[in-house]
Amino acid sequence: MHAIRSGLSSFRKTGAQTCLLIKRSTALKHSPNHVMNKTVVERFSKIPWPKERILAMYVWIDGTGENVRAKTRTLDFIPKCAEECPIWSYDGSSTYQSTGENSDMFLIPVAMYNDPFRLGNNKLVLCETYDHKKEPSATNHRYCCKEAVDSVEDQDPWFGIEQEYTLLDMDGRPFGWPQNGYPAPQGPYYCGVGADKQWGRNILEAHYRACLYSGLNITGTNAEVMPSQWEFQIGTNKGISCADELWMARFLLCRIAEEFGVVVTLDPKPLPDWNGAGAHCNFSTKPMREEGGLKVIEEAIEKLRKNHKKHIEAYDPKGGKDNERRLTGLHETSSIHDFSSGIANRGTSIRITRQTAEAKKGYLEDRRPASNCDPYSVIEVLIRTICLNE
Repeated sequence: MHAIRSGLSSFRKTGAQTCLLIKRSTALKHSPNHVMNKTVVERFSKIPWPKERILAMYVWIDGTGENVRAKTRTLDFIPKCAEECPIWSYDGSSTYQSTGENSDMFLIPVAMYNDPFRLGNNKLVLCETYDHKKEPSATNHRYCCKEAVDSVEDQDPWFGIEQEYTLLDMDGRPFGWPQNGYPAPQGPYYCGVGADKQWGRNILEAHYRACLYSGLNITGTNAEVMPSQWEFQIGTNKGISCADELWMARFLLCRIAEEFGVVVTLDPKPLPDWNGAGAHCNFSTKPMREEGGLKVIEEAIEKLRKNHKKHIEAYDPKGGKDNERRLTGLHETSSIHDFSSGIANRGTSIRITRQTAEAKKGYLEDRRPASNCDPYSVIEVLIRTICLNE
């Protein structure tokens, strides 16, 4: 993510909507994965699996709070749930989570999914990270999130998250963009169709199918306003599973893009004069979904108004600094400094959909979370503000 940001920074310096010559390093034009002969792999993929042995790929969030890591171990049984998978260790000094003098950290399996790459009985295992004292690591926000969610089980909180992302070439330029300038202005790209409007659809389609195979509740996709920017939606899910599945969906997206030699960035504002990328969070409780729920939603919005700063700090890994570039009041965003709400208004902090307003019950959409947010932090702060009145 950090290397990609330096590439994006170089691109931004050319000035939006200008056509300056961009110096491109020939070494960075294509990922080595792009030119690798993939047909060779097919020879080995036909080798039959030994009976009662599977591969379990452990996936976890590293010390950046934005990126995932993964490694694989062989199991001599087929686990029925994550809790049956063994606890494992890893080198935290290589993931920005510990020092070399005391590097061992622990992976605690918390959720398990089908592996769309290795197929068969092989598994993907999402893990929480713990330090040498067996305490949650600094970027393990799942632990506190689960405590908050479990404490309001009677309110039956539901979540749905709309993940926007941008595809990049290896030099940090949005995938498919002209080498010596910019594409035509925004307008025809959102949900657009055609070779002159969309680049990277194959990645989106592969990701969609992989998520479904894995067992994730992916409920839709679409092309976004900026070319080479896309979106997928996870949920509606009950409780913490929405955040679990979003992290696994992010892993699958990056892993699939790797096969195509393309980079995925969750930077909230890849370019200054184009639409940014968010992770809008749809939230409801049982009282919101029942008759008269609109009044409960309006009361929740007032609680969010009083805690705007707290939520901004929780909605991106930099405590609001990344989101500050995106929440400008332009390009379908509200200002980061002001709280606002409205019906069917995409320029507000909180949007009530037209359907919710007409039915007088439903859910609210928090449009403030950045694309690189930690969904555990988003879910936790919503629960604590709206359900626990903190």
